[in-house]
Amino acid sequence: MGIQDGMTAVAEGLPYVLGGVGVTLTVVGGALAMGLGLGLLLALAQVYGPRWLRRPTGIYVWFFRGIPLLVLLFLFYFGILAALEIELSPFTIAIVVLGMISSAYQSQILRGAILAVPSGQMKAARAIGMSDARAIIFIILPQALRLAIPGWSNEYTVIMKDSAVTYALGVAELMARANHVASRTYQHFWLYIMVGFIYLLLTYLGTKALRVLEERVAMSGYIR
Repeated sequence: MGIQDGMTAVAEGLPYVLGGVGVTLTVVGGALAMGLGLGLLLALAQVYGPRWLRRPTGIYVWFFRGIPLLVLLFLFYFGILAALEIELSPFTIAIVVLGMISSAYQSQILRGAILAVPSGQMKAARAIGMSDARAIIFIILPQALRLAIPGWSNEYTVIMKDSAVTYALGVAELMARANHVASRTYQHFWLYIMVGFIYLLLTYLGTKALRVLEERVAMSGYIR
C-alpha cells in the first residue's frame, strides 16, 4: 500500500516538479556565466595584477569560499539588501550569490589554467611587439579557457547541487517543488528519490556536454 501510494504521488507530482527544471537550469546557467566573467577578472588580477590589487582579490576569494551558501543567501537577502532598502527577487538573489561563490572557485580554476600556459609564449609575444594585454587576450586566454574545461565540469556539478539550497528563499526550483508536493501527499521518501534522480540526470548531461566540448577543442601537446 505504501509503495502504491508513493508511485501515485510520484506520477501525479512529476509534471509539477519537472516545471522546476527550467528554473534550476536558469539559476545554474546564470551563476556559472556570472562566475566565469567575474572569475576571469579575478584570475587575471591574481596572475598579472599589481600587489595592491592581488591582496583584495585574495580576500574576496577567501571570503566567498569560506562561508556556507545558506548563510550568504540569508546575509544578502535579509541583511545587506534589506539594510540598503534594495528589493530583488529571491530568484535574482540566488543567481547573484551563487555567481559570486562560483567566481571565487572559477578564479582558481582559471588561474591554474593561465599558469599552465608556457611562460615562453608571453615572452615571444612581447618579442614581436605585442602588448601584454593583446598577448593575454589573443594568445594566453584562448589556451587557458580550453585547459579550464575539466575544472568547469566539477564547478557545474557543485553549482547544480548547491542550487537546491535556494528553495530556502522560496525559489521555485526542483527541490522547492518536490518539497511542496511531499508536504501535501506525505510521500517524502518516493518524491525525494524522484528529485534525486532528476538532479543526477541533469548533472550527467551537463558533465557529458562539457566532456564532448573538451574533446573537440583539445590542443595537441597538453595532457587531458
